[in-house]
Amino acid sequence: MLPYSDYHLHTPLCGHASGEPQAYVKQAIKIGLTEIGFSDHAPLVSHKDSTISMDHSQLPIYHHMIESVRAEFEDEIKVMVGIEADYIPGFEERTKAILKQYPYDYVIGSVHFIEKWGFDDPIQMKEWNIRDVNEVYHDYNRLLRKSALARMFDILAHIDLVKKFDFHPTVDMTAEIEENARVFKKTGVVIEINTSGLRKPAKEIYPSLHDLKLYCAKGVPITFGSDAHNPKDVGADFDKGRDLALAAGYKEYVLFEKRKITRTVPLA
Repeated sequence: MLPYSDYHLHTPLCGHASGEPQAYVKQAIKIGLTEIGFSDHAPLVSHKDSTISMDHSQLPIYHHMIESVRAEFEDEIKVMVGIEADYIPGFEERTKAILKQYPYDYVIGSVHFIEKWGFDDPIQMKEWNIRDVNEVYHDYNRLLRKSALARMFDILAHIDLVKKFDFHPTVDMTAEIEENARVFKKTGVVIEINTSGLRKPAKEIYPSLHDLKLYCAKGVPITFGSDAHNPKDVGADFDKGRDLALAAGYKEYVLFEKRKITRTVPLA
């Protein structure tokens, strides 16, 4: 049985996605999904960059867009309202203030910056050539744990995004992932199986099978997301995502509403 929910869809408001929300919804219906959630990039709290996130002034527009498609397609598919917010140390209160402005079905937390370096930004990719890859991985995982401990997020997105450009550590990171799993379980956050990694240089789902087994062993729940920035990618490779989850030992995934897990769904 394929996952029937995709909780990670974007809109053109983020500055790097194409296609109106209606097109995403129609694609979801076409491929047989029964529930989707939009979770576009929340306004950045540390600086402004219209190429990677919406501006604060666009939040009302975002919510109007999603509520409109929710009403338009209410008889065909369940549309949830989410948002993806970056975790940036020192800006926790500003982030919380943004998240409190509107009611959400879930909030996705993500780490895209190590200090001011956007490590997954193609424009800043050359920075990898002067960085110690092992230190980058250590820094990234520490930020993941801090994002969970901030208790602002329901789901953590693409939790090994640091591998996007196919740079990998030369030392064993198992202890880091085990500590992640311990913190995630303690704080109650859910992790996302994000299939967009297959469309990136890494050519691998986020997270890897090795890491996902460790999260499963600690009882950290999962959701599924395509991270679609184009309607054609809605639900992309969910068969592979399901197979990865099963291989890691997962039996079910969870669904949200009003920032609470409302039910679990069997994977097979």
